[in-house]
Amino acid sequence: MFTATLIADPSRANLDQATLDALCGAWGGGDARWLNPNVAAEFSCDTVPRNAAEAWEGLQGLGVDLVVQPSTGRRKKMLLADMDSTMIQQECIDELADVAGVGARVKEITARAMNGELDFEGALTERVGLLKGLPDSVIGEVIETRISFMPGGHDLLATMKANGAYCALVSGGFTAFTGHVAKTLGFDENRANTLLVSNGHLTGDVARPILGREAKVQALLEISDRLGIAHGDVMAVGDGANDLGMLELAGAGVALHAKPSVAAQCDIRINHGDLSALLYIQGYAVTDFA
Repeated sequence: MFTATLIADPSRANLDQATLDALCGAWGGGDARWLNPNVAAEFSCDTVPRNAAEAWEGLQGLGVDLVVQPSTGRRKKMLLADMDSTMIQQECIDELADVAGVGARVKEITARAMNGELDFEGALTERVGLLKGLPDSVIGEVIETRISFMPGGHDLLATMKANGAYCALVSGGFTAFTGHVAKTLGFDENRANTLLVSNGHLTGDVARPILGREAKVQALLEISDRLGIAHGDVMAVGDGANDLGMLELAGAGVALHAKPSVAAQCDIRINHGDLSALLYIQGYAVTDFA
């Protein structure tokens, strides 16, 4: 059996009964149920319909995401999440660069790196080099004034942890930021790169080894082995090219508002919903949120 989940942006709540009934009827689905009125709903079906891709495209035009996956094993035991543009709405290095007066140059490199056009390690060291001499006090200022959380993140962490899941934050960004995000949202652990500081100023370099795509895969392998769970029990979420390894290895790899080149390689794509979509596709209703 498979489960089809339809998800709209909670701020728009534009998923209507007619759209749900039309798809459920066309696919011969079982009784549909609302997970959150006008935001998310699901129904079961015997197979993945041949026109699933066409249905997904059509719903995109309505501002609705569609995920079809096996019904068994949907509820995961571990969450492995990227940070920048995933758990938070910004790219931390871009915000630091903006303060340093090199924002445009760094944002260009970031965009190309996340699209997979540049080697991640080289792109990171080049961008960090442009921050040389910036007072390290700026990090706290950026966290305080420029960083905002992705909607749905608090519900996602609280609900999965309340149901026994382990949550890890793994970022190609910096520990100064992941520590804050992990503490605020309740992650069990966090891994990221460390900005080097000397005499109260950034040196323009990071500690080695640099955490990138392979380190995220390694985190999934190490943590799941430590917990004694299968890779299929993991839900991973990210938006950039350096997330693809963990998204492909996890039982549910979610491309959240991802770069087009990344989304094209993922089966689960959330373009309209927020982080609460990761709960809906596991079968949680809004009344189940912790």
